[in-house]
Amino acid sequence: MSTRSDKPLPSPGEDREGVGASRLGPSAGAGAARDWPLWEVFVRSKQGLEHKHCGSLHAADARQALQMARDVYTRRQEGVSIWVVPSSLIIASEPEDKAEFFEPAADKIYRHPSFYDIPDEVGHM
Repeated sequence: MSTRSDKPLPSPGEDREGVGASRLGPSAGAGAARDWPLWEVFVRSKQGLEHKHCGSLHAADARQALQMARDVYTRRQEGVSIWVVPSSLIIASEPEDKAEFFEPAADKIYRHPSFYDIPDEVGHM
C-alpha cells in the first residue's frame, strides 16, 4: 500500500524545505537530506572568468549534486559551468591562523603590481 499522493513530483528547488530535500514529503525529506553528504556549488557566469561559490546543497552523489545545482542555482541561464565539491574535501585556514598564513607576504611589495602600469591589451589581470 503506497502512502504517496498522485500529485506530480516537484523539480529540485521547488517546494524546498532545505536544499536537497527528498520529494517524498516533509517527514521523509528532512531525514533523508540530512543523511546525504553536503556539496558546495560553484558557478561560472557568462561574463565571469572564474567560478564563484553560490551555495550548498545535500545530494546522494556527484551526479545528483550537479543536476540539483543546475536546477537551483542556474534557473535563469546565468551560468556556463558548474562545479560541485564535497564539503568534506574542502580544507580551509582558521581565522586565528591569519598571521601565519598572510602576514609574511605583506612585506614583499614587489609581489603586488600596484606600482606598475598595465597595458590595456592585457585585459583582466
